[in-house]
Amino acid sequence: MGIFSRRNNDTPSNPEMAELGREYAIAKRHGDRKTVNRINRQVGTSGMSDSDRTSFQQGRESYDSIPPIPRGRNRRK
Repeated sequence: MGIFSRRNNDTPSNPEMAELGREYAIAKRHGDRKTVNRINRQVGTSGMSDSDRTSFQQGRESYDSIPPIPRGRNRRK
């Protein structure tokens, strides 16, 4: 692999927390405040260890690394 390879073998230690982080990133991008608040409450009530926190962050970054689709121009008059 080259220097600028995007592939990495960093698998999260807790896949459930990684999935929760991915759902959080999706809700944040789409402006779904209800889901963001639900996930924040869920994360706040559960005692997160450092490995859970890094898994959550890896899940967020996995979705945030995907660039958003640019919206087309509105050509109506």
